[in-house]
Amino acid sequence: MSKQKTVAKEISFSGIGLHTGSQSRVTLKPAESDTGIIFVRKDLPDFPRIKACVENMVPAEKLPRRTSVEKGQACVQTVEHLMAALSGLGVDNLYVEVDSNELPGLDGSSRSFVDLISQAGIKELAKEQEAFTLKEPITIEEGGASIVIEPADEFKISYTLDYAKSLPKTEFIGLTITPESFKKEIAPARTFCLESESAELKRQGLGLGANYENTLVLDKAGQVIKNKGRFPDEAVRHKVLDLMGDLFFLGAPLKAHIKASKSGHSLNLRLVKKLAEQRKNDSMKTKDGVLEVTDIMKIIPHREPFLFVDRITSIEYGKRATGIKNVTINDYFFKGHFPGRPVMPGVIIVEAMAQVGAVMLLASEEYKGKLAFFMSIDNVKFRKPVVPGDQLVFEVETVKVKSKIGQVRGKALVDGKVVAEADFICALVEN
Repeated sequence: MSKQKTVAKEISFSGIGLHTGSQSRVTLKPAESDTGIIFVRKDLPDFPRIKACVENMVPAEKLPRRTSVEKGQACVQTVEHLMAALSGLGVDNLYVEVDSNELPGLDGSSRSFVDLISQAGIKELAKEQEAFTLKEPITIEEGGASIVIEPADEFKISYTLDYAKSLPKTEFIGLTITPESFKKEIAPARTFCLESESAELKRQGLGLGANYENTLVLDKAGQVIKNKGRFPDEAVRHKVLDLMGDLFFLGAPLKAHIKASKSGHSLNLRLVKKLAEQRKNDSMKTKDGVLEVTDIMKIIPHREPFLFVDRITSIEYGKRATGIKNVTINDYFFKGHFPGRPVMPGVIIVEAMAQVGAVMLLASEEYKGKLAFFMSIDNVKFRKPVVPGDQLVFEVETVKVKSKIGQVRGKALVDGKVVAEADFICALVEN
């Protein structure tokens, strides 16, 4: 298993955005394990952060022909070429500070990003990199485009590009993706458009920063206008590049064989959402469909003697969960509460209930790796003592999650009867 990685030192560069034409300066900064890829808008008040995760991907119909991230009012456009470079190089933890609403297009490929990161160096981190191995095939289709993804022991992409009505030839590439193959075969491939559609794209306000150097313009014969191709099949290679950038929103390396035909960002986004759902269902659950204590400890930082959840028996990430705590005379707090009359302290019942709520919230991709801190506890009621031999069943549900604040309602039951209940508000903060 590989280690997580980040850049060895800061990297800064600047350029023009391909679509908005905005000038921007970017600084890539090292990040610790489990940080993920975080975009930071340095030009906005409070420097809002946007994690590169499925929940923050902008729908393709809102910002077409590019991949963008958005949270609240903060947005960063055209991130796919950088994300592809990070995927190809295995860099999974990084702060990306940018002072505009779009990343620079540079030469229209990932090669410049790869060169900059390679010059700065790549640093291994302490924690292991958890790859996502596909368990079941997935097929999606949209407007004549399709993607079939199948389980495999490596990351492989087979892509067919067929613009029968616009270009004379079909392009195909099949490649096992490694850092070496990516740098040589995919990273240099530049974005492209058809000459017949360039005027309409400009009319729609797209490609304002595009030119013949950073965007290949293809005529009816498939020939490059006012430039030279880097590969005879550069268009299909760039499609693979875009697909890799979009897939890296999973937040983990992927082991699967992807067979795509004419897919673009819209279909890629649908695929990423399906993969993210499968990853949630597969990577954190046992064969019995529950979270055991080892899974729980991957989500919240609590450990003995302050971990009060033995198992999560059901969970709908970010919405509701059920967990259990088996109460025994060996629990340390019974030594002093009370000798001769062991009663579980009410504050520990509330804490255990809150831990189930924290698992429910922090298991979602958006808040993975964060911490949940109490802000307030309201409407607490204790209805019956809890004693050794009881099994506490905690049922929690989300009332509201807004930005970095989560509001949760919970109750504790023994033998189907409510013994305690409470409402919580917690802050979801960086670890």
